[in-house]
Parts: sequence; structure tokens; C-alpha cells
Amino acid sequence: MQNSPTVLIAEDEDLQREALARQLQRVWPQARIVAQAQDGAEALEELATHQPDFAFLDIRMPGLSGLDVAAALRDCAPRTRVVFVTAYQQYAVDAFERGAIDYLLKPFQPDRLAATVERLQAHHASARADGGLQGDALADLVARLRAGMAEESRREPLAWITAGTGKETRLILVDDVAYFQSDSKYTGVMTADGEAWIRTSIKALSEQLDPTQFKQIHRATIVNLRAIQSVARDETGKGIIRLKARPETLSVSQPFMHLFRNM
Repeated sequence: MQNSPTVLIAEDEDLQREALARQLQRVWPQARIVAQAQDGAEALEELATHQPDFAFLDIRMPGLSGLDVAAALRDCAPRTRVVFVTAYQQYAVDAFERGAIDYLLKPFQPDRLAATVERLQAHHASARADGGLQGDALADLVARLRAGMAEESRREPLAWITAGTGKETRLILVDDVAYFQSDSKYTGVMTADGEAWIRTSIKALSEQLDPTQFKQIHRATIVNLRAIQSVARDETGKGIIRLKARPETLSVSQPFMHLFRNM
């Protein structure tokens, strides 16, 4: 089993993720599925931990998308080869066919998965030898798919949040939020004036916030880039964020540090 190819599956829909895992094990019984992730944040953490040979990444996931995860592979899992998974055929297939990146369309077709597995099997030996990265081809594809997705789904980001503070309900301007942080039931809305609580999950918030202003830095934390005073790296490689208007610091998981490389 030591030389068996290892696989990560990242898909936010449980049934789709289970179906892909089941079909993949049927078509490629030698492969070991070392991790299954429900979102991009979890996928990054699992990639950094397991360094799998292959990653099946759903393009559209809340928070960090499959494209965001792929863009971070050079830092967190440089030997992992990508297979993108998508239900959006209109712009994706053309982009994939012009590149060297493997892809699957949902719903999964056994013959298409079998063809993908044949290519992955052929690449398995060289993937470990040459680093597995698809280099410029992957970067170019990510850029083109992002452009296509932006054109397809333009919408106004969330501007206001209604949140509870004790017995009161506050209307909070999203620009005034320093960061969001969730526990098992609620999400804290942290501002310079204090904190409030909402029942919206980090996963749902990430789909509504302006992605150019708000970045997920941990599975349970989204930070407002405008609220950051400084970012430093500790001896373990994790990031420490200091805020302009709040005294506490925020931890950045190592797989998310690429977001602050140019800051």
C-alpha cells in the first residue's frame, strides 16, 4: 500500500462527494483516498497534511473555491496534480480542452471517470519525479476560469448585517466588521465597537462577502483586509494578524499564508 497513489476529494455537496469516492474506488481500487474535504479551507489543510498525488477539486465551493485551492498548491502541496470537477460546462470544457489539466463534469459518468483514471495512472510515476505541478498551464487555466466565473455570476456583495447583542438587534455595516469567527452554533461579528452574533455560518458568509475585501484565514475565521494593521509569521510558519481597531491577534493557518505574500 505504500506505493499506492493517494487522492484527496474536495466537494461541498455530501452526495456528490460520496458518489465520486465510491466510483473512484470502483474504477481505481489501488488508489487510497486519504482525505475528503467539504470546502476549500478544509481542502488546503488536508493537502498540507497528506501531500496526496492527486486532488479532485470542485471548482465552486464556498469560501475558498477549487480555483483558490489550486492556486495555493505551489505553497502547500507542490507535488499534487489537479483534477477539476465542475457542473458548469459552458465555459469550462473549452478551457480544459485547450490545456493539459484533467477535469470531470457532474454528474459523473463512469466512462469519463475511467478515462481520467487512465491518464492519472500514466502520470503517476512522473508526478512524483517531476513535482507533479502543471505549472504555467494550471496558472493559465485558473486565470481563465476565474474570468469566466466572474462574468457569469456578477452580483452585489453583502453590505449590511443584522446581528444580536444581548436583547438588542444591531444593523452593522459590513465595511465596519474587522473579522467574523464562528463556533459550533453562532458566528461572531467583531467590530471596533464590540461584538455581535449571527446564526449564519462562515461557509454561507463567504459566499456573500466581497472576495476582494474579505479573506478566509482559518476554517472558522474570515478577516476584513482593511482592518489589518500587520501580518507576521511565527516560528511554525503560521501567520499572526494584528488589527487596527481591536487588541486581539488572529492566527492564520499555514496553508492560507499565500494570501498575504504581497502585503
